[in-house]
Amino acid sequence: MDKDRASARLRVLLRHLGGRSAGAVIAHHTSGTVPPGSFHPQQFQYTRDNNVLSLEQRKFYEENGFLVIKNLVSDADIQYFRDEFERICRTKVKPLGLMVMRDVTIAKSEYVPNEKVITKVQDFQEDKELFRYCTLPEGGVNIMFHGIQDYDKNNDRVHLLMEKGDTVFFHPLLIHGSGRNKSQGFRKAISCHFADANCHYIDVKGTSQENIGEEVLEIASKIHGVKDVSLKDVWRFRARVVKGERINL
Repeated sequence: MDKDRASARLRVLLRHLGGRSAGAVIAHHTSGTVPPGSFHPQQFQYTRDNNVLSLEQRKFYEENGFLVIKNLVSDADIQYFRDEFERICRTKVKPLGLMVMRDVTIAKSEYVPNEKVITKVQDFQEDKELFRYCTLPEGGVNIMFHGIQDYDKNNDRVHLLMEKGDTVFFHPLLIHGSGRNKSQGFRKAISCHFADANCHYIDVKGTSQENIGEEVLEIASKIHGVKDVSLKDVWRFRARVVKGERINL
């Protein structure tokens, strides 16, 4: 069963890598009109039957691995999140487990806590205001970030143009990312990782994920001083319920 699942995941990944040209993909929340009989709901592998996504949206996500929802976040909510981020940057609030990543190009002697010197805040699940973002859909070289070996820059890519309040959902197998911010302004974004509560943890030893697992444990030891814990323990500590009941995760 595990080999069959791995083979299926690999086929999806290869299809995304060798997919259609960028010009052939519509980078919007739907892919156009879908004839009622052309795509039966039972054919969907990556979404469940729901009253949130249309048939067109589900089909687009199934074929392309991403889905843009326009204006998902209101201007008012964006301002709330921005204010909370600035409070964190100024060390006015210190949520449990939060990791603040500063700009490594700025010398420690010149470091003054503010949003200009902070590049990212991570593990914000215990921050009440920022975690609220995760519930909206339902109502140098850094470790933990990995590239692709022998990547061909000539491969077709889809460039998403998004506006304030837009949200994009990526399938975990879809290779995605964003380039360096070359503007004079800030480019703020919040990212969350969602998983079904029925998912289960696997032993990553001997797999391509083993080195990532070791990095996670190393960070947990360095930041929180915890010893003799498993990767499963770390992820369970970092996870929070968005909707429904907490089962396996």
